[in-house]
Amino acid sequence: MWPFICQFIEKLFRETIEPAVRGANTHLSTFSFTKVDVGQQPLRINGVKVYTENVDKRQIILDLQISFVGNCEIDLEIKRYFCRAGVQSIQIHGTMRVILEPLIGDMPLVGALSVFFLRKPLIEINWTGLTNLLDIPGLNGLSDTIILDIISNYLVLPNRITVPLVSEVQIAQLRFPIPKGVLRIHFIEAQDLQGKDTYLKGLVKGKSDPYGIIRVGNQIFQSKVIKENLSPKWNEVYEALVYEHPGQELEIELFDEDPDKDDFLGSLMIDLIEVEKERLLDEWFALDEVPRGKLHLKLEWLTLMPNASNLDKVLTDIRADKDQANDGLSSSLLILYLDSARNLPVGNAVGAPLGAPFLVANLAAFSHTIRYKTNEPVWEENFTFFIHNPKRQDLEVEVKDEQHQCSLGHLKIPLSQLLTSDDMTMNQRFQLSNSGPNSTLKMKIALRVLHLEKQERSPDHQHSAQVKRPSVSKEGRKISVRSQMSASPGSGDSKRAQPVEASPQGPRDLGRSSSSLQAVATCSPSHVSVKEPTPSIASDISLPIATQELRQRLRQLENGTTLGQSPLGQIQLTIRHSSQRNKLVVVVHSCRNLIAFSEDGSDPYVRVYLLPDKRRSGRRKTHVSKRTLNPVFDQSFDFSVSLPEVQRRTLDVAVKNSGGFLSKDKGLLGKVLVGLASEELAKGWTQW
Repeated sequence: MWPFICQFIEKLFRETIEPAVRGANTHLSTFSFTKVDVGQQPLRINGVKVYTENVDKRQIILDLQISFVGNCEIDLEIKRYFCRAGVQSIQIHGTMRVILEPLIGDMPLVGALSVFFLRKPLIEINWTGLTNLLDIPGLNGLSDTIILDIISNYLVLPNRITVPLVSEVQIAQLRFPIPKGVLRIHFIEAQDLQGKDTYLKGLVKGKSDPYGIIRVGNQIFQSKVIKENLSPKWNEVYEALVYEHPGQELEIELFDEDPDKDDFLGSLMIDLIEVEKERLLDEWFALDEVPRGKLHLKLEWLTLMPNASNLDKVLTDIRADKDQANDGLSSSLLILYLDSARNLPVGNAVGAPLGAPFLVANLAAFSHTIRYKTNEPVWEENFTFFIHNPKRQDLEVEVKDEQHQCSLGHLKIPLSQLLTSDDMTMNQRFQLSNSGPNSTLKMKIALRVLHLEKQERSPDHQHSAQVKRPSVSKEGRKISVRSQMSASPGSGDSKRAQPVEASPQGPRDLGRSSSSLQAVATCSPSHVSVKEPTPSIASDISLPIATQELRQRLRQLENGTTLGQSPLGQIQLTIRHSSQRNKLVVVVHSCRNLIAFSEDGSDPYVRVYLLPDKRRSGRRKTHVSKRTLNPVFDQSFDFSVSLPEVQRRTLDVAVKNSGGFLSKDKGLLGKVLVGLASEELAKGWTQW
């Protein structure tokens, strides 16, 4: 497909990007691409994840791990300044989400396709002649990083490329979906941060000047800086739109402000599915990637309600009923889809109508897209406003002629009108005032009240601090973020004995493993090493069912009846090293013939370390598969490590029984060490 994708990319550059650049700045009016060649090296898809839980049955959600490393030739010139520049190579790495929706009962079964990045992809561009380009008047404030930000933000939520496959699909609904919810983030305080500032050339340890960067999709917030404090109190509140979950995360990084380069103080990533389930979380979280430090957050998941029944309560909760201000916490969300205008007045020349919707609460959001030489412009753009009190605020929209800087019409809608409208939505042509007699603006506006639903809890519900939150560190590693209270006995924190390893060193070596298993099963205290704080089979063998089954299997092994079989069962893994991503990728497929820990079977999960790293941040875990001896996981994990280094390391894979919370039935079901010195690591292999 690559040659045809290249044809599409060339059209995109010439027909969409070129006119947009020309219109962006008067100095760029003679901008053009002289050559667009994206190269022979196609885009790679390194992995695909399909969501099966928490998704609408009328949609399919895929996440594609994509990487593109291409030697391309893209030449551009600006004739007016005799300036030439170009791009020699581009690298793009990121997670691209593809949504097929709605699914329909007729060919082609899929109504439309939406494509976007969940968070900013990593983009590296190798320019030629960039300095000539940045010398042009009006561009000298630009830089390489600003250009990269503009490009990557164009691809990140809520921006998306939507391709309709069926004409009846309401494209506006797909291109500009109503957010799934609003995340209110109370960024409260931190404790025990690292002191990064030093005095007298490092002899005296000082404090830090911490601040936080908070990200949800392409929404970025930055807290104030607290000077010289290792336990800062910020007490700030942010509100972010959540368009997509599963997969969207709250990402927080703490830094120490410095005159030169700000030092890293820790990070945290929280899966928003957990916040949505809990509705309200108020907890201390341990920071990742640093030896110490914790962060206090209060997170509220606000549901978008299409009726005003809860509005008065919400206004009271955020104190909007008392004050006269139009800012503060939001009680509701206004979603506006600006479609088109008709019969705009024509002055001496047909101007360039520019839709500029803005709210009187000093919240200005301009439609940047100017439609040239027309009195019937089509914008198809979407705007979202946080509203403090809809009973008092108005939406004001003005259509302007960019060339003559004059108004072509004006519209004012009190938001209280929406409160009484059906579904709190208006979708119509609005008559413009101070305009032509038939001048109209077609818009769809919807108001949604932000409501914090109370979680229905069963009487035996444990405190939310026991929720394990998946978190991802900078390299994209999945770690389990636990609050300080959640260390449960046997969850990897108990100091219990571990049998001496007697398993094979190589991935091809299943034969040898069976002969050494007796050492594992009948291990006496004199052989144990106490290095790994995980429960072992030997120490849990007091469970009668497991003991009985293990003895039976070992007896079969001695009698030769199952020689060549593995008496503790087997695990199927795919292992490969991706040189492009500089990562070791381990896919845990499934296990078979495991030992039953109780009459109901076992609750197995798989834990993986890349030895010698046994820190918590280096641990990868699958989900727990309930009551089965043949679990299927199909989960992929990666470790950031180069090929020469990984060939000196060993993969430690353990299958463990989860048991319930505080259950005695925890322990090791079996373990294998896989040496990674194989020449075939770059190609990869799959094996039981």
